[in-house]
Amino acid sequence: MQRFGTLSFGHYGPLGGGRQLTAGDSMLQAIDLAQGMDELGVNGAYFRVHHFARQQSSPMPLLAAIAARTQRIEVGTGVIDMRYENPLYLAEEAASVDLISGGRLALGVSRGSPETVVRGYEAFGYTGSEDPRGADLAREHFDLFLRAIDGEGLASGDPSSPFGGASGPQRIEPHSPGLRSRVWWGAGNRDSAEWAGRVGVNLMSSTLLTSADGRPFDILQAEQIDAFRAAWREAGHAGEPRVSVSRSIFPLVTAEDHMYFGGRQDGDQIGIIDGMRSTFGKTYAAEPDVLIEQLQQDAAIQAADTLMLTIPSQLGVAFNLRVIETFATHVAPSLGWTPAV
Repeated sequence: MQRFGTLSFGHYGPLGGGRQLTAGDSMLQAIDLAQGMDELGVNGAYFRVHHFARQQSSPMPLLAAIAARTQRIEVGTGVIDMRYENPLYLAEEAASVDLISGGRLALGVSRGSPETVVRGYEAFGYTGSEDPRGADLAREHFDLFLRAIDGEGLASGDPSSPFGGASGPQRIEPHSPGLRSRVWWGAGNRDSAEWAGRVGVNLMSSTLLTSADGRPFDILQAEQIDAFRAAWREAGHAGEPRVSVSRSIFPLVTAEDHMYFGGRQDGDQIGIIDGMRSTFGKTYAAEPDVLIEQLQQDAAIQAADTLMLTIPSQLGVAFNLRVIETFATHVAPSLGWTPAV
């Protein structure tokens, strides 16, 4: 593990006891937390994206705001649902954030996970999918997105235009060189991971895998990572791709930690998602020395270069920053991490 950051689900709404976390609160707190993490040398702040739900749904303004207020931390998504995206507009937005941040964008995209509505992407105007889960639509959008950020000319210039006429195919602007190397595909199974390796983008291994053969989640995930890297090499891509995994990890050092998470240590879970039997990773909650031993035995964490900690963002900036600082101080160095400088 070379890097670690946080994965926020961005939930907002009632907190109990008459308290309310608004959408504005959620975003402003995310900015404040990212600033604190940047000062600690944490490597990344990543956000889940969901539609028709009280969660982050249009991440680019938030990522741009964080980028403008920080110096080192990577800003990213985990993941944007490509079924809902205009690929050319996303290419413009992604390039803009990448330029504002000085190349710190980590754009995670995928087919997307189940939403709270039925085929919600059709309400956004994206129809015609022949797949019940819209996978064909997502891949089609992703292909056009990659062509756009690669600088391919996608519209014919008008030589007679009064606004600086041009001829020949014109690319999307702005263009951010190197953005392609900062694109990630979120994969929930081996096939999609291998596909990402052949395409030549980084891998965000999901919080679940649509496989359940009785083996532990981390072993299944490590095999997925190996298959991705093998596909990358076989495709002849240069360099080494990045790989991230996410985990719920809570160092227990205070009475408050024990109150919230002391009973959360559990094993892998088996469930049904998208009609498929799937394996969900465990939650780690223990004293730092115990956590170190457990995480050193997690095959997927050892195989990945980036670890994303899922955080309880509803508990506020101060609490989450303390949890992150505890992990950075007492756990992460034993896993191979050094602060960003």
